[in-house]
Amino acid sequence: MIGGNDILLESGTNEMELMEFTIAGQAFGINIAKVREIMKCMPVKPMQNAHELIKGIFKPRDQVITVLSLDKYLSLPESRFPERDIFMITEFNGQTIAFHVHSVVGIDRVSWKDIQKPDQIIYGGEEGVATGIVEYDNRLITILDFEKIIAELSSGSSIRVDDVRHMGVRAKKETPILLAEDSALLGKLIADSLRAAGYTNIIKLDNGQEAYDYLTELKNGGAIVDREVALIISDIEMPQMDGHRFLKLVKEDATLRQIPFVLFSSLINDEMRVKGEQLGADAQLSKPQIVNLISTVDMLLKKVGKGA
Repeated sequence: MIGGNDILLESGTNEMELMEFTIAGQAFGINIAKVREIMKCMPVKPMQNAHELIKGIFKPRDQVITVLSLDKYLSLPESRFPERDIFMITEFNGQTIAFHVHSVVGIDRVSWKDIQKPDQIIYGGEEGVATGIVEYDNRLITILDFEKIIAELSSGSSIRVDDVRHMGVRAKKETPILLAEDSALLGKLIADSLRAAGYTNIIKLDNGQEAYDYLTELKNGGAIVDREVALIISDIEMPQMDGHRFLKLVKEDATLRQIPFVLFSSLINDEMRVKGEQLGADAQLSKPQIVNLISTVDMLLKKVGKGA
């Protein structure tokens, strides 16, 4: 097993354990918190009418797991030595998926501050395949947007704005909500869902650093910050500053700490929940539970006297 307390970093350090793997000789990365285990490739059972990226299914123990070909998804050549290939078994968004990769290099400890936003032209525009680029030991590692990959394969595994509309007619509210989310696709879906729920004043920023800088500028400019930002929603995985570091800085600040802070991430599990609690999160929800997010936002705003 890969995931566990032995590799989880101290809360709020703005560091990440990155599992580095290769496809066609190119270096890619995934947050180790998403990886359950790695194993040698095994025979899989093809599934009729499955998406072209799905290799099939296999059952390593007592669980049937879907296998996805990352080389095909990235339009890269197949492995020259398939007998050496690896299944990287992941758990996030409440799903278990095996990604077929060509090799696993190891685990690198990197700072989110060193992770740069990828060039939109090279990596597919605003909804591209990469969430970050980091240099490690003279290698450029592309951090892939695994949530986007899964969302493209199954709409049911991503945020659906229609789920919010099914909550019924809701009053429009100008209550300002700050959203920190690096994925362009998921950021748009979350913002659209909030607007569908009546929250029309959404301040969308791309990472924790931008969001913290925004709050700091408000504070230093003499604004009554909680009037300008009534609630914060933040992802955990973000370049420059992750959600845990952002949360830590907010809750350590005498002016900002009263703003309700919600972690909304595919990484929420038992270990991550403990981290969030230690840092003072007011709520922690796993993507894609958008209806639960709206209900939590309603509850927290009402609690601080800014709800309906």
